[in-house]
Amino acid sequence: MQLKTCRVGQSGLLVVRQDGHITRWHRNLLNRHASGLLWFTGLSGAGKSTIAHGVEKELFERHVRSFVLDGDNIRCGVNSDLRFSREDRRENIRRIAEIAGLFIDAGLIVLASFISPYRADRAYLRDRFKNDHFYEIYVKCALTECERRDPKGKYKLARQGLIPEYTGISSPYEEPTQPDLIIDTEKTSVAAAVDLVLAFLTRVGMLKVMLTDDGLPQESPVKFPYASKMTKP
Repeated sequence: MQLKTCRVGQSGLLVVRQDGHITRWHRNLLNRHASGLLWFTGLSGAGKSTIAHGVEKELFERHVRSFVLDGDNIRCGVNSDLRFSREDRRENIRRIAEIAGLFIDAGLIVLASFISPYRADRAYLRDRFKNDHFYEIYVKCALTECERRDPKGKYKLARQGLIPEYTGISSPYEEPTQPDLIIDTEKTSVAAAVDLVLAFLTRVGMLKVMLTDDGLPQESPVKFPYASKMTKP
């Protein structure tokens, strides 16, 4: 068996990854749906978190396991040591990607709501989760409308110079060039936006795991020894 290793820290210490008996595939089978990452990007005030939480609520009612990772919440905790420089924004995204990866391995659909203003960082995410149910959703809204909404009062503070390096004011936002889904919240209600995301999830096959005659996903490379307890009734 080939060991999975990585080197960490400045010393380059070799670390061997520990794998258990239960894999992501087993958890997907138990949940009856795939896991993956929906990345909501857009300006502050565009409606990313509102839509993500609306999708989470609808998925919960359908017995689909999901979790919202929100930019402000993450910065209040694990990323509280980071500021808004280009380097810190890059590290912010890298850490979030690793957190999302753990949730995905746990079998959840991750709804990540982050401004993530740089195309290079979003390209990193797409490469990090290449061919692995990663979808970029551009929550589009003009800066003037986001400033009008200003739900947290941050644009006003940024215009006063009280918040440095604020996206859209003193720091750029690079629009996605080829997102998987665009939601224009100046033209689309929250309810309609949620429906668009749910329809998208259905279209890409994330809400259904195809089973073989013995109840196993067709793409599975192995047979789970307890599969008979997890098949459809």
